[in-house]
Amino acid sequence: MKLERRNSLSVKLFQQVLLWALIVGILLSSAQIAYDLRLERRIIDKAAEQILAMSRDPATQAVYSFDRAMASQVAEGLFEHKAVRFVSIGNPREAALAIREKPLAVLPYRALTDRLLGTDRQYSIELRGREPTREYYGELRLTLDTAPYGQDLLERSLIVLVSGILRALAMALVLYLLYHILLTRPLSQILINIAQINPDKPGRMLIPALRGHEKNELGLWIEKANELLESIERNSNQRREAEANLLHMTNHDNLTGLPNRSMLQDQLTRMLADAGRQQKGVAVLCCGLDDFKEINEQFTYQSGDTLLVAVADRLRANSSRLGSLARLGGDQFALVQTGISEPYEAAELAQTILDDLNRPFVLGNNVVRLRATIGISLFPDDGADAETVLQKAEQTMMLAKARSRNRYQFYIASLDAEMRVRRELDKDLRGALERREFHLVYQPQVSFDEHRAVGVEALLRWQHPDRGLVPPDLFIPLAEQNGSINAIGEWVLEQACKQLHEWHLAGFPDLRMAVNLSTVQLHHAELAGKVAALMQRYALPPLSLELEVTETGLMDDIAAAAGHLNNLKKAGVLIAIDDFGTGYSSLSYLRGLPLDKIKIDRSFVQDVLLDEDDATIVRAIIQLGRSLNMQVIAEGVETLEQQVYIVNQGCNEGQGYYYSRPLPASAVPDWLHRYNARALMPKAHFLI
Repeated sequence: MKLERRNSLSVKLFQQVLLWALIVGILLSSAQIAYDLRLERRIIDKAAEQILAMSRDPATQAVYSFDRAMASQVAEGLFEHKAVRFVSIGNPREAALAIREKPLAVLPYRALTDRLLGTDRQYSIELRGREPTREYYGELRLTLDTAPYGQDLLERSLIVLVSGILRALAMALVLYLLYHILLTRPLSQILINIAQINPDKPGRMLIPALRGHEKNELGLWIEKANELLESIERNSNQRREAEANLLHMTNHDNLTGLPNRSMLQDQLTRMLADAGRQQKGVAVLCCGLDDFKEINEQFTYQSGDTLLVAVADRLRANSSRLGSLARLGGDQFALVQTGISEPYEAAELAQTILDDLNRPFVLGNNVVRLRATIGISLFPDDGADAETVLQKAEQTMMLAKARSRNRYQFYIASLDAEMRVRRELDKDLRGALERREFHLVYQPQVSFDEHRAVGVEALLRWQHPDRGLVPPDLFIPLAEQNGSINAIGEWVLEQACKQLHEWHLAGFPDLRMAVNLSTVQLHHAELAGKVAALMQRYALPPLSLELEVTETGLMDDIAAAAGHLNNLKKAGVLIAIDDFGTGYSSLSYLRGLPLDKIKIDRSFVQDVLLDEDDATIVRAIIQLGRSLNMQVIAEGVETLEQQVYIVNQGCNEGQGYYYSRPLPASAVPDWLHRYNARALMPKAHFLI
């Protein structure tokens, strides 16, 4: 069926839009012209007022002194305005001192402007003397020809009217083109396609016809669509169900319902692409059950299938930490962990899985215990594509099974050893405090202004029974992760305050104790209260305890950190920012925090005489501290030359091997006596 053009929605729309656009355009233009006419009259009146105001004083002087020459000059000046056609200066009851007149301007549109604005407009102003008498001398009369103003008004009105009509025409044309492109042509193409289909019979649910559109595109589309509804209704549901079942069977394991190897590779390819763009790591864990064959032989294959389903359910319990979980076949499963930053995250997940699978399974009346072996490969270190990373995880799992079982193994042996050490240290760290394996050492801090030792920093040490001294850089992050840092931090504060109290009683009443706070401790709600209680218990004077917080720890949540620091300040402690310059150094956040001291990181001090960049950073930090009225202490001072440099730059305090290595508590008093006595010698240790 061919559509007649006169019935086209586009043609009808164009006719209606064009008509109403012209009407609206003319009405709006007329309203604008009427407003401009009213405004033009005000402009003429205002121009007349301005002209009269400017000429009042000289005209008054001319009338007062009966100076006809001056009056004539005033009249001549007024005629400089093109619209002025009559001027009279003088007393109305007497002959005018000056009078001048010119004929109306001859302009093409005069007849129209006279109807709109009038032929001319007359104005006058009284000429009076000064206060207080305000004696009446005469009047200044003025007549303005409206034609010059009317000509401008007509030009603007013509532009408004023409532009309004053109805008209306343009809008009508644009709407017509858009409607034709977006609706008429697509619908016409749909009609062509539908007309080629021969449905079996009409559908049971017909689309209702739209009244008034029986002969246009929508009416024809509804007519053809109704012929297809019944066949679509009958076939579409069956087809979708069959396709969904087929797709699920193709991409999923029939037994567990988990994705199979094919789907896993597709998912892993997308995950690796996303991780590459985000510069994140991905871990692939291949988990194989140990001795599953023996379980099948001991029980039945049906029991084995039940066990595999139970294993899949336990693995799903870790779905919040996984990007994907799949069954590779037999007794092997694959887990993908996305967004990791460090390998130990994959190791923690692997150990969690091993622990979960080690819990007993119930098969009917029997209890079965499983062991598993996990091979781990990392992206991008072990491979750049899904096939390589998955293959290496499987190979690693098989290799680990050949060596020993019930464990996890990284693809790189050295990394595996490192992760295993971290795991063992993490386990040992949980009981280290109860076993009294921690102790404190103290490194002195000296004042360049007072030429004496003013404080010590308490440093935590872990004496492992098998490994010896464990570096704080290794065990502190582990303590923060496993939650033991709060208990350890409280112990450090307790021991440091107790020791400071003993030194105060031993003859060092002005000595100050610096203690490091971890980020976890800083955000503990009860920290300020515990610090205040310790200072009261050990009778420590205000400002004798200094708490050091790292710059990066403050920036984790600067608003919360500011609140905690303010609470600590109320407890009477000093606040120092540690390792300054290694994080987000910013004047704006320093000014908003209650800080007393800035501590320059040792990495800048060590090469301050060799590296100009480090020297620049040190100078900038010292200047920043001075501008904010904060004390500045440099750690890592190891030579006299380094001390001389930082003292010359204005640094207040120093700490490092040049003064002393960390000392046990028993050695600190002797060191303080020796150093303070030597510091009293002229120029000793403080050469500038």
